[in-house]
Amino acid sequence: MPASPSVESLPRALAHAPWDTGDQSVRVTRVSVVTTAPAGAPLILVKVETDQPGLIGWGCASSPQRPLAIINVIENYLGPMLIGRNALDIEDFHHLMELSPYWRGGAIENNALAGLDIALWDIKGKVAGLPVHQLIGGRTRTRIPVYGHAHGSSHAEVIDSIRDFVERGYTHVRAQVAIADADTYGAHGGEDESALAAIRARSVPWLSRAYLRAVPPLFDAIRSELGFDVELLHDVHERLAVVDAIQLAKDLEPHRLFFLEDAIAPEDLSWYREMRQATSTPQAVGETFADAATFLPLVTDRLIDFARVRMGAIGGLTPMVKLAHLCEFHGVRLAIHGPGDISPIGHAASIHVDASSRAFGIQESVEYSDAVREVFPGAPVLDRGDFDIPTAPGIGVEVDEAEAARHPIPDTLTYETWSLLRHGDGSPARP
Repeated sequence: MPASPSVESLPRALAHAPWDTGDQSVRVTRVSVVTTAPAGAPLILVKVETDQPGLIGWGCASSPQRPLAIINVIENYLGPMLIGRNALDIEDFHHLMELSPYWRGGAIENNALAGLDIALWDIKGKVAGLPVHQLIGGRTRTRIPVYGHAHGSSHAEVIDSIRDFVERGYTHVRAQVAIADADTYGAHGGEDESALAAIRARSVPWLSRAYLRAVPPLFDAIRSELGFDVELLHDVHERLAVVDAIQLAKDLEPHRLFFLEDAIAPEDLSWYREMRQATSTPQAVGETFADAATFLPLVTDRLIDFARVRMGAIGGLTPMVKLAHLCEFHGVRLAIHGPGDISPIGHAASIHVDASSRAFGIQESVEYSDAVREVFPGAPVLDRGDFDIPTAPGIGVEVDEAEAARHPIPDTLTYETWSLLRHGDGSPARP
């Protein structure tokens, strides 16, 4: 890959911003990308250096499907445009970068932009000597409740997994159950190695009928055994036909889910009006959206209950804060996406929004291994079902580049195999 851009390598017109005449300027001198995979998933980290000694910002541009494309956009397009500019003028830079491609938007461009955007917020917080949540309104809560991910190959295994989360202080748990001889999102029980290999290779099909028969009895068993003291969630992962999704939501009404996630695919969002009329089961959607504006009709018409936002996919912390305000005014809550393929930097950025937003609903949890914490000093701390709110200036997470280098990212065509999923008749299925 080409060398990372620096202020010395750019034309004078780019290296200096003539509109900036104020005294408070922190010039960007270099943008580079660090990749690592301490937990297996490829993580894309953006490092923004400045003309102030030791002042560095870290951002997260992680997306497992197209990491090399995102890196290319950062290193050859957006990064060079940031060199020489005032790192504190985030809104100006963000708007400029949104418009710079002309054919703008999309998950690749937005994840690249998000990495730079979060890094600039990290710098701004460090300059101010304040954690980012104090720059976007201040705390409205002292802890960030999260939900855990319970799964198993039988009702008993799922119930035991939920009990384990509850004993560790969780009040919200997502429940998924595996289905024999079928690919089932979010659930793997005691499969042997050959069965797991088949699932990873997507040689096991997705079977809608089997799934629809399995899910309501799972929640019957959970409620019968555990009652209603624990909040339950379930993720459809956009795999159902619309009529089946609506029927499933109706079937689950007696179990009073905290939310049903991605019941309808992004291509069919207009059906959420029918979903709202048909059932009272709360709806969460949005992790696959690559534009914050996609949320507008769903939020303003109050067709969903939770905005399930992936911060990187919509362009970073700047649009995330704006979306949070929109949700607050319309009674829609936030459930920011937080799986293991987002770095602790990205998770910390989400926590800052959670801490400051009155629209907060729940945060997805991730439990870090020792290897992840060695790469990311300051990674968010999970305690009794809550995330601690970072108190260090900026985002609050740094990167040990030597440790990061010990965990190279996997081959991009073999790590992410969801696109190979098929129906029982052999046709492609949604992942």
